[in-house]
Amino acid sequence: MSADVFLHGALALPVSCSAILGREAASARTRLADHAIVLSEDDPWPLLLASEGEDAEGVVLRLDATALSRLEFLADVLDQSLALVTIATTAGGGTARALVPRHPPSKKVIPLQSGPWTRQWAATLAATVEDVLALQGQAHPAQIRRRLRLMMVRASSRVRALASPAPATLRHDARPGDVATRAIRQPYANFFAVEEYELRHVRFRGGLGPEVNRAVFISGDAVTVLPYDPVRDRVLLIEQFRPGPLARGDAQPWLLEAIAGRIDPGETPEESARREAVEEAGLVIGQMHFAAGYYPSPGAKAEYLYSYVALTDLPDGSAGTFGLAEESEDIRGHLIGFERLMELTGSGEINNAPLLVTVMWLAANRDRLRAGGQVPY
Repeated sequence: MSADVFLHGALALPVSCSAILGREAASARTRLADHAIVLSEDDPWPLLLASEGEDAEGVVLRLDATALSRLEFLADVLDQSLALVTIATTAGGGTARALVPRHPPSKKVIPLQSGPWTRQWAATLAATVEDVLALQGQAHPAQIRRRLRLMMVRASSRVRALASPAPATLRHDARPGDVATRAIRQPYANFFAVEEYELRHVRFRGGLGPEVNRAVFISGDAVTVLPYDPVRDRVLLIEQFRPGPLARGDAQPWLLEAIAGRIDPGETPEESARREAVEEAGLVIGQMHFAAGYYPSPGAKAEYLYSYVALTDLPDGSAGTFGLAEESEDIRGHLIGFERLMELTGSGEINNAPLLVTVMWLAANRDRLRAGGQVPY
């Protein structure tokens, strides 16, 4: 069994079409009469709604039974269904199936503005489609639907990784085929996820090595920002309970840290840092200086961190207790001078990597920040 399918929004992008089809896709651009593509409030996934006199732009794909099964699985995850529609312009016209919402939108909808939406969301949602389809046969659509926002966090991390690869001047410069992945499984997925890979990779002496099993903790990219007042020569640290040290057996699971949080889908790292500063410390930060981008534990975690120092006015009384109640956050702020910061670093009381990395950057650039000079990026 095969069928023509009209795809819109992120599903009409070539990477999504190929994921649905299971191979490189040849699609035909077309219009769907008396329909509009809209966005529901706070949801970046475009919706196809009947709207007399309007045309919706998309593509038409001929899907075989296997590809239709993939699309039906994706539709279940998105809480949509396949309905018969009439195509305005295809090679010959006629009917096709299209994804439409199972329920009327519960929030206000607005017309899709293609340019802004494409810049902010298209690549992330297309990557999410790939990740969702990879779970067919491993997870129930309702389970994936509950985690869809978290999967978008991971997908946006993949997009950033592809868009800005780090240099490879000393290390091995990876080429296609250097890693051969036979299977990927996801044995655990809740707030975070764990993936298992069966893979082979090229060895330094040449050729692919034997197949190995590797497990990776999936959490998504994150950002840290250390507010620094160059006039008063002080910083603001936050303190909160952390389950990681508790699980290790550490008797002191309350850590001193920089402001930190995951980068939400649709955000830049800088936007995330400014949002987290308000949520975790009640601060509106000023000029941001990039300290480093790095993997904190690449042997086991896919997380990548963007760390910043932000010039911020930190008068007496800036520290307090903060955190989002809906995330069960309990955060205390500490205003401390630079010398005290270095004492805590030297004593080991500051013992988390992102803050240590940022403190080292601040120590190297402090004089220039205080003098108002240029800081190298």
